Amino acid sequence: MSSSRLSTRLSRLLNMVPYFLANPGISAAEAAEDLGVTTKQLMNDLNQLWMCGLPGYGPGDLIDLSFSEESVEVTFSAGIDRPLRLTSTEATALLVALRSIADLPGMVDPTAAHAALAKIEAAIAGTGTSAGTESVAPLEAPAVTTVRSALAANRALRLVYYSASRDVVSERVVDPIRIVLVDNNSYLQAWSRRAEGVRLFRFDRIEEAAELDEPARPPSHATDEAAALDLFSDDPAVPLAHLRIRADYGWVLDQYSMQRTALLPDGDVEATMRFATMDWMARLLLGFGSGVTVLGPAELVTAVRERSSAALDAYAALAEDPGYGDTVIEEVGPT
Repeated sequence: MSSSRLSTRLSRLLNMVPYFLANPGISAAEAAEDLGVTTKQLMNDLNQLWMCGLPGYGPGDLIDLSFSEESVEVTFSAGIDRPLRLTSTEATALLVALRSIADLPGMVDPTAAHAALAKIEAAIAGTGTSAGTESVAPLEAPAVTTVRSALAANRALRLVYYSASRDVVSERVVDPIRIVLVDNNSYLQAWSRRAEGVRLFRFDRIEEAAELDEPARPPSHATDEAAALDLFSDDPAVPLAHLRIRADYGWVLDQYSMQRTALLPDGDVEATMRFATMDWMARLLLGFGSGVTVLGPAELVTAVRERSSAALDAYAALAEDPGYGDTVIEEVGPT
């Protein structure tokens, strides 16, 4: 998740120079509102930005700014305002990255992304025009379009959402904050009014979305970049499982949102994991077999033990069936 936050900040820093060149003398408060950050975060970004520039990093290479909370102005852009001349390798890498993000719902306007792809492809081919090369942008799901529209207009949303952890579909009203990319999936980060907390809503699980005729009003602390972006926030109200993971099952730690708490002498790892429902967590743990042992809470230990016993009893009943395991061969006469 730290990688996601760094990528978001890098994109914002790269956009700030042309933004301030186009809006010289704008106040920090106005710029922060336009860029979707707090004034404090903007000032931190500006302090970072004026230390960036071209290799050499001398006074004539670094971006230079004149800024305070009353006024921000770029006095030297270090060439960032000039169009880049990409090599074929750089252009190919850009195409691959743009195609990847264009295929993720909600991340970009698909029409604009495919128009940009066509222009880059035309530049690589040396035609200087995208005529005849522009591909047809895929149709965007209506719910995704609605979410992007509400985010741009700063409007609240009513979502019909499928929760995989609870295996239920629910309706909720949220205040959109931003769109984020986590583990190659795109999410709407929003303030859930029902849960009274920041939540992530995966785009491919949003079944319906309706833009409401009221402004989005997430609390100020929820819009801070440091706000939790984890799939399972560390909410004390959500049950916490204590697990012992066998050394040869270390892949489980990479596949699921777990926090390591101890490395044992035999190579086993103790970890914790938040979960939504007892039933879902018990089914998940049974799938790991002897690779994962439940240490707590007691209710989860009991649920896993009862399910394990029921499964063993079912197998024992099948084994006692005289016909179990017999192969029946039917003779088929000539047709």
